Amino acid sequence: MTALIKHAFTVDVEDYYQVSAMEHRVNRSDWDRLDSRVVGSTERMLRLLDRHQTRGTFYILGWVAHRFPDLVKRIASCGHEIASHGFWHRLIYTQTPDEFSQDIADSVDAITTACGIRPTAYRAPSFSITDKSWWALQILVEQGFSDDSSVFPIRGHNRYGVARAEKVIHQIETESGTIREFPPAPGRFGKATLPIGGGYFRLFTLNLTSAAIRSIARKGHPAMFYIHPWEIDPQQPKMGGLNRATRFRHYVGLKKTEHKLEKLLQHFSFTTMTDAIESYQSNAPGDPTSINSSAATR
Repeated sequence: MTALIKHAFTVDVEDYYQVSAMEHRVNRSDWDRLDSRVVGSTERMLRLLDRHQTRGTFYILGWVAHRFPDLVKRIASCGHEIASHGFWHRLIYTQTPDEFSQDIADSVDAITTACGIRPTAYRAPSFSITDKSWWALQILVEQGFSDDSSVFPIRGHNRYGVARAEKVIHQIETESGTIREFPPAPGRFGKATLPIGGGYFRLFTLNLTSAAIRSIARKGHPAMFYIHPWEIDPQQPKMGGLNRATRFRHYVGLKKTEHKLEKLLQHFSFTTMTDAIESYQSNAPGDPTSINSSAATR
């Protein structure tokens, strides 16, 4: 069954200075004044995927959609799935429910205005749906979202992680209805747990990431790979005033990422999040429409 698995390739469309680790260094009021590179780096990502005839899911920051609507049109015209990454890239648990609801509504408006497609899939900035912000899932349902990829089933990170969360595609029940969760679940290499994508992809060797993906596929499930356009832009301006850990996380492996992505796309079959789920359901034993459910009570 491993050979039939279509994994999800996902891109969080944000600029290099909009990452959560830069919040203490870059004010959102200054975003307009900085040297933006999101258009060029995303176009580079689109060309990479086009070379490998791969479609993916693009979680687009609402601010980017508002500022660069032609980029969103370009992503959609290439056949990629359009999804929301919020508007201001604020960690959910730093917001009130009302603030989060407004941020989501603003992102939907910006993305829909840009390309005419209303997103129904969401990913939180820095996977920040945690035990502290579990209420966000109900708001997503109320805002018309059917899919989420924000709950990282991992422990030990300072910004995200729900250690006891499901590691496979599942339905989450909220008081307002059901939402489908496709978690960015880690794979295994021996006894090690290996997240798949982002800074982990830049830090780990390609062999380790490939082994982690195969460990998920051996169980009959698709993996969720994630990346950012700035991660294939080693010429991005260097930000000053960052602590050692932030500098390492942000800049490690940038020069090699695009080459590693080329190899990864040669080794595995990737598609959009929705197509990966549908392929998984059609090949799953038993009822192809069934996905395990869990309650959204925390």
